[in-house]
Amino acid sequence: MSEYRPAVHGHCDQRFAAVRTAFEENFRDRAELGAAVSVTVDGETVVDLWGGWADAARTRPWERDTLVNVWSTTKGPTALCAHILADRGLLDLDAPVAAYWPEFAAAGKDRVLVRHLLSHRAGLAGLREPHSLAELYDWELTTRRLAATEPWWEPGTVSGYHAFTYGFLVGEVVRRVSGLLPGAFLEREVTGPLGIDFTVGLPEKEAGRAAELVHPPAPSASEQAAVFAQMTPATIAALTNPGAGAAEANTAEWRAAEIPAANGHGTARAAAALYGIFAGRGSLDGHRVLSPEAAERVRESQGRCRDLVLGAGLGSDTELGLGLWLSGPSGSYGPNPRAFGHDGFGGSCGLADPEAGVSLGYVMNRMGPHIADDPRKTALIEALYSAL
Repeated sequence: MSEYRPAVHGHCDQRFAAVRTAFEENFRDRAELGAAVSVTVDGETVVDLWGGWADAARTRPWERDTLVNVWSTTKGPTALCAHILADRGLLDLDAPVAAYWPEFAAAGKDRVLVRHLLSHRAGLAGLREPHSLAELYDWELTTRRLAATEPWWEPGTVSGYHAFTYGFLVGEVVRRVSGLLPGAFLEREVTGPLGIDFTVGLPEKEAGRAAELVHPPAPSASEQAAVFAQMTPATIAALTNPGAGAAEANTAEWRAAEIPAANGHGTARAAAALYGIFAGRGSLDGHRVLSPEAAERVRESQGRCRDLVLGAGLGSDTELGLGLWLSGPSGSYGPNPRAFGHDGFGGSCGLADPEAGVSLGYVMNRMGPHIADDPRKTALIEALYSAL
């Protein structure tokens, strides 16, 4: 147990004092380095806290506007782009992907539906041919290879986490329909008009606000061997072709790329706002982004199953909607089984609970070893719901 007790800044309504306590305990008991948490209830910000350090050397305090790479918490805003297009009648979630992206029909993928992309059921968790990080940064090359490749399993039958490929698959459909990559579409339609401090990638001019990500603890040799023993070819493709961690995500090359599944940068306040659109049934601050029906469709269950990529690591069956994970019986996003959200590699998360009118954003820079449900996130969510 550490005695590290950094100053915590911001505000927290007295009713939600338990969230502040949990946030402070994350630093004291759970090895937090720098972090922020934000909570909205019925559109009103009731918690907005930050503290700790933005770098491993502890020379830069975490500020109110510190940005950090949130890894797969980016997938929620990317899904939002597709749902906006569907809500406008420009994209049919039940249409074949090839209706918008004709080259995608290759290798037996002519019957893969847009909803299969959103629910990680396309069978394209990773590429079969070696694909480097430098190649991942090349949008045209990556999407061309995805269009040409053969699925790992029969599309539509079961989910398998598309760690990196999700953003290129959903993102290319967004581009084919709108003419814009997801980052530009999100800025034009959502983050720009609503003043949300979130980008896919990171503009060079904002680099001074970015927190340095710190590697999670290295697993022991026996732990590593146990993990590899349970990895399927699809798992290896999804998580290691290419692989990326804190060191890679801290580079200018990563930040300059468009990786809509993994390199969103923002504040906790921004994550709470973006997931708050779902919690507000399509509306945020009086601005309607989605119709209530479209917002509800986001959490339309695509079936509960053991994920073909993350199954062993998650330890239980999971349930996906159309772009986000449902809380389910495990309570990953609180006690409402129909609450939903997305975790990011190492700990970050966004949460939406329309029934409670609640959204939460949590971001940090010291990455934990957990695939999902990091103890720091879990502590914050439990504290939030204890106060409702």
